[in-house]
Amino acid sequence: MKEVKREEEAIILDYLSNGYASDTRPSHLKTSVAQAIGKNNLNILELVPRKGVDLQPGEEVYVGDQKRDKIHHVIGKISIDKLTATARGELEDTIKNIIKLREPEFVDFFNKSQPLSIRMHSLELLPGLGKKHMQMVVEERRGDPFKSFDDIKARVKLIPDPEKLIIKRIIKELEGNEKYGLFVR
Repeated sequence: MKEVKREEEAIILDYLSNGYASDTRPSHLKTSVAQAIGKNNLNILELVPRKGVDLQPGEEVYVGDQKRDKIHHVIGKISIDKLTATARGELEDTIKNIIKLREPEFVDFFNKSQPLSIRMHSLELLPGLGKKHMQMVVEERRGDPFKSFDDIKARVKLIPDPEKLIIKRIIKELEGNEKYGLFVR
């Protein structure tokens, strides 16, 4: 898709004002923690907010190299299994919102995806999309590239919701069991 660069912005999935419940340190030593997903690379991040800052799920925060107003520092990437129940519940809707914001980029995936090998096409990595679907997408995009998700839905009848396919694939990639990374960097 595009070159990998550091996350600049993230969307809060969960904010724990008193830190993790599993942290056995005394309460005066615990720090607030936020779990977020990066808008660019779709990595799950663990963040430490600045003192006196309260964060809300769905809130966008700057996590880049410049002066951060709400985040003190980024602890690092975490795996999906480390997410709290609240963060896990917010994840799918947050990914859907990111996909909506970056729709042309994801539609471009349908327009420009190539075979990975003689036997497998990168479109087939989307959950629920097999050879028949893949061939229809490739056939349809030959004449005129897709312009939007609605265009894909209208022209490829077997794909009722391309957004949902991408969401499922991103979650599978976040779970870390996929050989090929299409969207998570």
